[in-house]
Amino acid sequence: MTDLLRELGPTFLGSRLKRLGERMQAGAAKVAADAGLPVQPAHMPLLTALEAQPLTVGQLAQAIGVSQPGITRGVGQLIELGLVQSQQGEDQRQRTISLTPQGSAVLARARLYVFPQVGDAVRTLLGERGDAFMAQLAAIEAALDATPIDVLAARTDNATLTIREYSDDLAVHFHDINAEWINAMFRLEATDREVLENPRAKIIDAGGVILFVEARGLGIVGTCALQKTGPTSFELTKMGVRASARGLKAGEFLLEAVIARAMSLQADPLYLLSNAKCAAAVHLYEKLGFQHDAGIMARYGARYERCNVAMRYRRAVSA
Repeated sequence: MTDLLRELGPTFLGSRLKRLGERMQAGAAKVAADAGLPVQPAHMPLLTALEAQPLTVGQLAQAIGVSQPGITRGVGQLIELGLVQSQQGEDQRQRTISLTPQGSAVLARARLYVFPQVGDAVRTLLGERGDAFMAQLAAIEAALDATPIDVLAARTDNATLTIREYSDDLAVHFHDINAEWINAMFRLEATDREVLENPRAKIIDAGGVILFVEARGLGIVGTCALQKTGPTSFELTKMGVRASARGLKAGEFLLEAVIARAMSLQADPLYLLSNAKCAAAVHLYEKLGFQHDAGIMARYGARYERCNVAMRYRRAVSA
């Protein structure tokens, strides 16, 4: 099987680092067990932090850089093992955590039989890249201290949808997206296949346009064409959006772009042929300025067997 986290890239770096940490801690746990120590790797930073002086839970959290609930859980486990003790501090509202004699003995044994072995193993693992890796890790931690991921994410470009122009490498999307919805609701007619299998010849080279909408993280999710059918007439045709893009308003975003392109081409008329079964699409067409038109039906409607809706764009174009 493929490595999903590796393929998903930087977006899942946190999950990948967690996986890496779990694998490394599993090995360190075996080293500790072989040394006869009753603690887990996650306990080692707590014992080490308490070696110099007693600390509060808040101070431990600050020293190690993990959440207070995590520190509290770890301290509770060490208390059960008899390795640390909790005492009332000078401030009656706080308790301090300190090593017991048994805890000091366990830490001393860890320094002798665990820390050197694990450290050497990690240095072997990192090889010549060790210093650079640790420096980069420190830089990432410092950057996160300054600006958390959620704040960084809010600053990034939030353009979820973008319009892409036709290129031959995108022709497969034009075919598959349209074939999917047509076959689901009707059947592919000869005129469908002619256009879907030859988009450059039938649309682009004939003076038309094919646009695509790309959703960030999903790729190409929709497409629509303007097919030139006369000196100035254009049919808005072969519009489809994948189910994976539902809720993103990708269809509306794409339709607005196609209408804008048609207006730049001075399309007259700009029309479309559809079917009442496509109720959501018809509603969208109406919303963006298309009106039902008997003249368009009479002139162009016979092109498709399934056509029982014909519409013409009527919205005034601002100067």
